[in-house]
Amino acid sequence: MGSVVHDIEVKGSVLFYRTLFDVSELIQSVVSIDQKFIYNYIQLVLIKNVTKMYRTHTCNELTKKSDGEIVKLAGWVHRRRDHGGLIFIDLRDGYGLTQIVFDPDNSNAFEIGDKCRSEFVLEIEGKVRLRPDGQTNENLETGAIEVLVEKAIILNEAKTPPFEVDQDKEVSEELRMKFRYVDLRRERLHKNIVNRHKIFSFMRRYLDDQKFLDIETPMMIKGTPEGSREYIVPSRLFPGHFYVLPQSPQQLKQLLMISSFDKYYQMARCFRDEDLRGDRQPEFTQLDIEMAFVHEDDVMEVTEKLMTDLSKELYSDRKMMNEPFRRITWHDAMNTYGSDKPDLRFEMKFVDLSEVLATCDFKVFSGTIKSGGIVKALRVKGGAEFTRKEIDELEETAKTYGAKGLAYIKFTKDGPEGGIAKFFKEDEMARIKEHTKATEGDIIFFAADKFQVACESLGQVRLACGHKLNLIDENVLCYLWVTNFPMFHYNEQEQQLSAEHHPFTHPLEEDLEKLDTNPEEVRAYAYDLVLNGVELGGGSIRIHEPKLQSKIFELLKISKEDADKRFGHLLRAFEYGAPPHGGIALGMDRVVMILEKEPNIREVIAFPKDQRARDLMLDAPSVMPAEVIGEMHIDVRMPKQ
Repeated sequence: MGSVVHDIEVKGSVLFYRTLFDVSELIQSVVSIDQKFIYNYIQLVLIKNVTKMYRTHTCNELTKKSDGEIVKLAGWVHRRRDHGGLIFIDLRDGYGLTQIVFDPDNSNAFEIGDKCRSEFVLEIEGKVRLRPDGQTNENLETGAIEVLVEKAIILNEAKTPPFEVDQDKEVSEELRMKFRYVDLRRERLHKNIVNRHKIFSFMRRYLDDQKFLDIETPMMIKGTPEGSREYIVPSRLFPGHFYVLPQSPQQLKQLLMISSFDKYYQMARCFRDEDLRGDRQPEFTQLDIEMAFVHEDDVMEVTEKLMTDLSKELYSDRKMMNEPFRRITWHDAMNTYGSDKPDLRFEMKFVDLSEVLATCDFKVFSGTIKSGGIVKALRVKGGAEFTRKEIDELEETAKTYGAKGLAYIKFTKDGPEGGIAKFFKEDEMARIKEHTKATEGDIIFFAADKFQVACESLGQVRLACGHKLNLIDENVLCYLWVTNFPMFHYNEQEQQLSAEHHPFTHPLEEDLEKLDTNPEEVRAYAYDLVLNGVELGGGSIRIHEPKLQSKIFELLKISKEDADKRFGHLLRAFEYGAPPHGGIALGMDRVVMILEKEPNIREVIAFPKDQRARDLMLDAPSVMPAEVIGEMHIDVRMPKQ
């Protein structure tokens, strides 16, 4: 008898979830038992469940097939409409919306519906029915039905929200961040967080299938000053000593490879105390990957397959370009598009006119070339229609990236005109037109400067023109690998070499000899993954040989004493058998931002900081009590006003 009763309870629970008080199916399935016993037992089961459950369904589950069912729903009042007798409410939970109806014939329920206002929390019980002809909502999963309310309880009243939840109206970001818990109820932001979860889950499943191990690394580590400023954590037990919050698990994941873990990954929390912008936050999440016994192609292949599969499964409505992903060297990317993260959704390339214009009479160009600079030209098809104001705006864009100005020539039906056209002889103009393939209606912009400045400034003009002329398809996903980054760059401020990525990046084998003769020409096994003109992340093959690592430190003017103080743990580990290894880190906030077509990463983070690194909702950072500060053995000095 015990097993039979257990079966009855299980089946009764299932029936309760879907048809509530209809038990005839259950009774017919157990006719061998006394029916009076069954009725009494089922009544007890149903009463027990009714008192404990707020809902039998979520607000996106009910469809035409649910017609006639008795259900319970719970959620927030998303939108309320009084139609002069009937009250309609769109009830919202974390899954969707269901329209519920209060009829004045049911006075108790109607009284509750009449009291309800925006964002009240409500529990209802009622009968599902089909909406009348012509009143269905094709844009809503539950748009074919509504629930006629029989019972209702207000679980919680709500103050009038600081902004409308049921509409995607423009609201100041400061207000949105102060009331983030209200902002997260809005459809757009709520969807972003749900899709963020789906992206993270997909990546974890993919890497698990590829036999990667998810290994956590410490959140309080030793400070090894490099790159961005670190957040420091004072130690109570060791006065005057500090931990730092990790900028990334870079050294720790290398140590895991030395520890013989073959494939590691982690959704790692990282911290950088730096100036913020649209794609930066003081704390962020990156997908951290490291692999032993690999070349760069191995790391890139795993990453490319991950992003390809993710894009096709979760964003199948977006068109994929460059599959397999196009690869371009850092030098070619800068030389051709003026960016180490070029947006290739539109094709607009530079032309180098340095050789053509080396002896021209326009001294701005010929003088720059003579002093070791270059002249780059960008042909913009249809750009002759740009107004003087638009050209001035593009010039300001170029100046922001170091250019002294932005020269141009328009090609009209009357020939070349405007800008610097008057400075060129007929044969010089012919050569410019030939090399740029300019035709009537086009404009050519010129940048004359050192390689980096000329390319970067004209690259930003290229991007601005792409947006201005609507050349960029927002429904396209254009992935790109940028490879062979420089190993070093010359730091003008410190008058010495600095690592382009980090000091553990391995130089190209064919460039090793240049370390002693011309280190600025050394390229590295370093690669960035770019999507639609945004760097998603980067990686490299790491140095695993102690002698080579010491050589790199030497070039970076890091003394043996300083190297031992900052990186001694890693250098000692190299001496105990380090395998060749490499990896990559993807900025997950940026990944979600681009895939969700958002303008900045604050829109895809549940509780972000503002542009001054403040948490307006929690009012952080805040002043700590004097006794807490004292326990940390530190003094606080306020800046002079």
